[in-house]
Amino acid sequence: MTKASDLVVRCLENEGVDTIYGVPGEENLDLLDSIARSSIRLVLTRHEQTAGFMAATYGRLTGKTGVCLATLGPGATNLVTPAAYAQLGAMPMLMITGQKPIHTSKQGHFQIIDVVDMMTPITKYTQQIVSAAAIPSRIRNAFRLAEGERPGAVHLELPEDVARESTDTAPITESYHRRPIVEDKAVDRSLELLREARHPVLLIGAAANRKMTSRMLRAFVDKQGIPFVTTQMGKGVVDETHPRFLGNCAVSDKDFPHRALQAADLVINVGHDVVEKPPFFMNTGERKVIHINFTSAEVDPVYFPQAGMVGDIAHSIWRLNEALEPQAHWDFTFFEKVAAALREHTCRDDDDDRFPVLPQHLVKVVRDTVPDDGVIALDNGVYKIWFARNYPARLPNTVLLDNALASMGAGLPSAMAAKLFHPDRRVLAVCGDGGFMMNSQDMETAVRLGLDLVVLVLNDSAYGMIRWKQADMGLEDFGLQFNNPDFVQYAESYGATGHRIAATDELGPTLEKAFTAGGVHLIDLPVDYSQNGLVLFHEIPEESAKLCGK
Repeated sequence: MTKASDLVVRCLENEGVDTIYGVPGEENLDLLDSIARSSIRLVLTRHEQTAGFMAATYGRLTGKTGVCLATLGPGATNLVTPAAYAQLGAMPMLMITGQKPIHTSKQGHFQIIDVVDMMTPITKYTQQIVSAAAIPSRIRNAFRLAEGERPGAVHLELPEDVARESTDTAPITESYHRRPIVEDKAVDRSLELLREARHPVLLIGAAANRKMTSRMLRAFVDKQGIPFVTTQMGKGVVDETHPRFLGNCAVSDKDFPHRALQAADLVINVGHDVVEKPPFFMNTGERKVIHINFTSAEVDPVYFPQAGMVGDIAHSIWRLNEALEPQAHWDFTFFEKVAAALREHTCRDDDDDRFPVLPQHLVKVVRDTVPDDGVIALDNGVYKIWFARNYPARLPNTVLLDNALASMGAGLPSAMAAKLFHPDRRVLAVCGDGGFMMNSQDMETAVRLGLDLVVLVLNDSAYGMIRWKQADMGLEDFGLQFNNPDFVQYAESYGATGHRIAATDELGPTLEKAFTAGGVHLIDLPVDYSQNGLVLFHEIPEESAKLCGK
C-alpha cells in the first residue's frame, strides 16, 4: 500500500517527467511531500503564469508533456492564460491543481470554484480525480491526449483527501504506437498537381516545427528547388538564409511573401494551423493547394485544398521527394525577384545607429551576437513583427514567439525554460517594457536557479503595439503610456546585473559582455518605433514592387 500522492508521482516518473514548475498551496502539501522524495525536480516560481508558460515551452521544445502545479481557486485561475497559450499553440502541457476535500469538507465554499468546468473550453481534457484507484488511468490518458495530434493542454484536479488515500494501484505503462502515414492515392494526386504546376511555392507552418520534418523539408527544397515561405510559428524549420527563402508572413496582406503566394499556381501547405492568420486566401480557379498535415483540413470559404496528405508530415514530404524530380517547366523567375527585393528591403537602415535604437538595427545586432543554435524568446509587442520579418532563423525552435494566443508576459518564462533545457546555448529574452513587467517578479527565480540568461527590455514607456495601431487609425493618443521603474536598480534588487544603453553602439558590446559574464543580466534599451508605418507597411512600397516585377 502507498499514499495516493506517492502514486501520482510514480505515474509522472513513469511518463518520463523530470521537472514540475509551480506554486504549491495548502491543498498540494501531500503531493509536495511526495515530490520531495522523488527523482522529480520542483522549479518554484513566483507566479503560476510563469510556471504554466515554462511548462508549455518545455512541451514546445521537446514534444513531451510539460507539467505545472498550482493550488485551488486563485492558483488555478492564474493558469487559465498558460492553458490557452498551450492549447492554441499546440504545446503539450499538464496542469495539476489542488482542491479541498471532496468527501468530508468542513470549509463550505471557501476558495472553491468549479476548476474542471473552467478548464473545459481551453483544454483537450480535464478531470477531477475522485479516488486513488483512478490515478493511473487519469494520468496515462492525460499524457496520451496532451501529446497526440494536435498537442495541447490537459488538466487534472487532485483533492487533498484523495491525495492522502492508501492504494495498491500501479502505474500504467505507455503502449507502443506510431503515427499514421499518408495513403498512396493521396500521394499520387499530390504528385499530379506538382507535375502540372508551373509556379509552385512551399508554405511552412506551425505543425511542421519538428526535427525530422525540418530535415525532410530541407532535403525537399534542396532537391526540388521550390521556393518557400514561412508563417511566424514556422520560423527556422528550414534555414532562412537559404536562397529559396521568400520571407516570413509577419505582417498583413501584400508583403513580399504574400506577393509570392499570390503569384503561385500551386501552394504546398505544410503544417497549416488555423490559429495563425491565413497568409493567403483561396479563390476558385486562382491557385491550387496541397494540404500536408497530421490532420485533415478545416474547409471554409477561403481554404478548400484540392489534395490532402494526412499523416506524419515528415513521412509525407519524404514520399513526395522520393517520387518527384524537378520539372523542366517550373518557372521561379518572379519568385527570384521577390527574394532579391526582400533581401534589399529587410537590410534597409539596419546599420543606422541613431538613438534610441531602430528595431531593424536592433534585430541585426541580436542576430550578429546570438549564434545559429542560440535561442531568442520573444514576448508580444510590435518588436515581434520586426524579429519575425528581419531575423533569419537557421534552426527549428531558435525563435520562440507566440502567434496563436499572442499573450504578453510569456517572454521571460519561455526564455527561462529554454535555458533550463539548453544550458549550453545562449538564450535571450526580448521583452517590451509592458510585457516584461507582467511577470518580471520571476527574475528572482532565474537568479535562484543560477541561470545564464540575458533579458533585453525594449523601453518606450507605452504599450507600443496598440499605440501604433491607435495612431494608424487616426485616433487620439490616449490611455497607453506609463512610467517604468529604474530597470537597472530593479534587476540588481533581485541579484541580477543591470545595464543601461545610452548610445546605440553600446548595444552589441553590452550583449556580448552579458553573455560572456554569465548569470542573469537585464539590458534597458530605449527603442524608436517611429518607422513602423514606413517599414511595416500595408503593402510593398512602389520601388520594392518594381523590383518584384509588379
